[in-house]
Amino acid sequence: MKKLNLILFLLAFSLAYAQSPVPDDAELELLASGFQQPEGPVWSDSLGLLFSDIKANILYQWSPVDSSLTQYLPHSDSSNGLTFDLQGRLILTQMELRRVARQEFDGTITPLASTYKGKRFNSPNDVVVKSDGAIFFTDPNFNIPLGQHQELPYAGIYRIDTSGNVTLLDSTLELPNGICFSPDESKLYVNDSHKCKIYVWDVVNDSTIADKQLLCSIPSSGYADGMKIDSAGNIFCTGPVGVWVFSPEGTLLDTIVVPGNASNCNWGDEDRKTLYITASKNNIYRIRLVPKTTTDVKDHGSIPTNFKLYQNFPNPFNPNTTIRFTLPKGGFTRLEIFNELGNKIEDLVNKYMPSGNYNVNFNASGYASGIYYYKLASSNFTSTGKMVYLK
Repeated sequence: MKKLNLILFLLAFSLAYAQSPVPDDAELELLASGFQQPEGPVWSDSLGLLFSDIKANILYQWSPVDSSLTQYLPHSDSSNGLTFDLQGRLILTQMELRRVARQEFDGTITPLASTYKGKRFNSPNDVVVKSDGAIFFTDPNFNIPLGQHQELPYAGIYRIDTSGNVTLLDSTLELPNGICFSPDESKLYVNDSHKCKIYVWDVVNDSTIADKQLLCSIPSSGYADGMKIDSAGNIFCTGPVGVWVFSPEGTLLDTIVVPGNASNCNWGDEDRKTLYITASKNNIYRIRLVPKTTTDVKDHGSIPTNFKLYQNFPNPFNPNTTIRFTLPKGGFTRLEIFNELGNKIEDLVNKYMPSGNYNVNFNASGYASGIYYYKLASSNFTSTGKMVYLK
């Protein structure tokens, strides 16, 4: 009880200074149960939710159409973290084989990396793909298959480039686990699992990381697990109690309480505004992070002091993404979309807009896969962003 009171006190204290991205009317919904060790949720608009059951050695598919549950990959080699590459192929960390692999469109599995300098990885855990196609993953040592031994003398954070070359980025964390980029990919976040700490690095030249800093700690005993980020840069880290939400500066904003410890989470649904959560109590949950009473595109938070155009989220996307920007004063505003050749294809905004924080949806379902640009112009301010659409 004392521990819970401390958590609630810290939560209330932090909320006095920062705004939580979790709406007051958000409700946690149980989707499915009875799994052995659910992990690694990832969303596909065509497939629905995919997630690993590590101990059962199965990769499941949950359909949002009829809530049906099927075995997507009956023998997953103890897959854990899941994501998609830029071509829409599934990337898996397969702990049983101590490797990172890719599922091709025909269903076959291609190994991507299983060793570093001739020694086998420990147990690749979680994974994220950068917008240039490089794969970043964590390799703690707490799931080395029974009867096998640790070959590398550390737990590492690695990068696989598009040619298949593996680079060790960091070996200073005891148990690196959850991993994600800031929306503009200038920062890499990784948590140290049993220490319940989240660290941040600068991403240098899109290929390495530097200037490691402690961002924040989860104020509860247990462990930090999977981790994702939203379009505003807020960090959602699973662990004791549920999902801990921190600002980009490391301020505790909120906690989504989940029965048992949460093991991982990811964004889903067409607008990527629903958080899907796997939990150690062997259940799958989701929570919608859009206020039920709000339909306007405007965020009625505090008035911004500077013009700013943020990186769209998610990126890459299919087919919807959100473009966020701030206007410190009112003015005629245009938000335009251009294709890779520089030809304008759509006006998302073309009107007077008062000062405020805005989120605008772009639906690319009528366009081809590829690179697109978005340009914001208001008063004397102009800024451009780049995004990748993958069908």
